[in-house]
Amino acid sequence: MRCPNCQSKDIGKIGTNQYYCWNCFVEMSLLKGRLSMHQVEEDGSLSSLDDLFEEQDLQVGM
Repeated sequence: MRCPNCQSKDIGKIGTNQYYCWNCFVEMSLLKGRLSMHQVEEDGSLSSLDDLFEEQDLQVGM
């Protein structure tokens, strides 16, 4: 898997269907073959980045 944001393969698994890109520091959740991208804020909350990507960029072939 590559990060849709930076194309890095430096992805770590942080939970069930949850991944983290160590290159650009975004969190990804996988549900039904689709990634949901989030930025981790200073207070630990998550802000969605999905609106920055085309739908086909968030699809993951299983």
